Amino acid sequence: MEIEEIKGQAVYQKEKKTPCFGLGFLCGLLLTLAVTGIVLVAFGAGDDKGKTKPNTPEEILQEIQVGEGSAISYDLVSKLQTLEYIVHKYYYKDDITAQQLDDGMYKGLMEALGDPYSQYYTAEEYEDLMESTEGVYYGIGAYVTTDKETGYPKISSVIPGTPAEEAKLRANDILYKVDGESTDGLSLEETVALIKGAENTSVVLTIIRDQKELEITAVRRKVETPTVEHEMLDNGMGYLQILEFDEVTMDQFRDAYKSLQDANMQGLILDLRANPGGSMGSVVEIARMLLPEGLVVYTEDKNGRCREYECDGSNEINIPMVVLIDMNSASAAEILAGAIQDYGKGTLIGTTTFGKGIVQQVMPLKDGSAVKITVSSYYTPKGKNIHGIGIEPDIEVEFDGEAYYDSENSYDNQLEKAKEVLAEMMNK
Repeated sequence: MEIEEIKGQAVYQKEKKTPCFGLGFLCGLLLTLAVTGIVLVAFGAGDDKGKTKPNTPEEILQEIQVGEGSAISYDLVSKLQTLEYIVHKYYYKDDITAQQLDDGMYKGLMEALGDPYSQYYTAEEYEDLMESTEGVYYGIGAYVTTDKETGYPKISSVIPGTPAEEAKLRANDILYKVDGESTDGLSLEETVALIKGAENTSVVLTIIRDQKELEITAVRRKVETPTVEHEMLDNGMGYLQILEFDEVTMDQFRDAYKSLQDANMQGLILDLRANPGGSMGSVVEIARMLLPEGLVVYTEDKNGRCREYECDGSNEINIPMVVLIDMNSASAAEILAGAIQDYGKGTLIGTTTFGKGIVQQVMPLKDGSAVKITVSSYYTPKGKNIHGIGIEPDIEVEFDGEAYYDSENSYDNQLEKAKEVLAEMMNK
């Protein structure tokens, strides 16, 4: 599965270590790699061709050399000990913990690659990452943003059928307290962390609505994030938008697509605008619901090893299709758009996509932390790598933001062009 960059905000503390930190780090790194079960999260189902087994922990350990020619050397241990001593003796604040120094060093190691998609996750950040890519969490089902006037967090929208809706929470409710704890000065991440919790537990929200203070209790449960939206438009046109590619997206797409088919859809508008990407497995499965027999995408690593993802063509779409793309359509969204374009199964409308043609692999470590690292490039069925280039639309249409945001009807000129083009395709 391809994992997009997600930044965590957590801070961790534990008891201070002794100045033998450097040696401890080195030994800890070796032991972690030796006993960690590497889990491949970056790639899809086992029926894909060319899959290579990951190195075992023992094989990884054999490749690690401590000494001359390695970044991890005894000189490094000595230097780290010296730097830690300087920090603890001279840094003007006393609240810097050994854990913070550890995490900063691990993060710095990955940042040295100069790759914005390769990074280190603390245990809590990794848990948040997995929760995000699954598209499922335990909470109340409300989106939270910052109120510009008060600076407090507020409800921006409520997901239908969730505890938030059942508790009658509304958009623009100011979140004043969570279980009696003031949200003043808390970040959105900290506020959301207070609201989330174990399934079937209650959370008491003190809100400000119409200048009145109210207490609302909601019972947390499993919430599935909606990643697909759909509706039937006029003249037999179906509209289906994919917001991102999470693990839940496959089933949501399948249900939405069937709903449109049951409504006698004669043409499809597939909206991938502002879709940042996500799971490789998810986008491949969705592509298999649309494409003819052949390659969906293939990847190639630094050693020239390829992995192919194929489609049997049994669900090939047989109605006209247009695909909306823009500069924020990235990664997995580009995989789908690129394959549709290569096979001529749809007309791409909008602006050139973001241009992310690389794949990341997530490797969990024994202490609950993880690293995400770029491991391969991907190519469209016709062999195009779009990294740094993007996918050009068949029909270029710049988004008219002024018409959209200043109009009472939110006039979407790109969508209107898609309707126009689709109507012509349907009438041929």
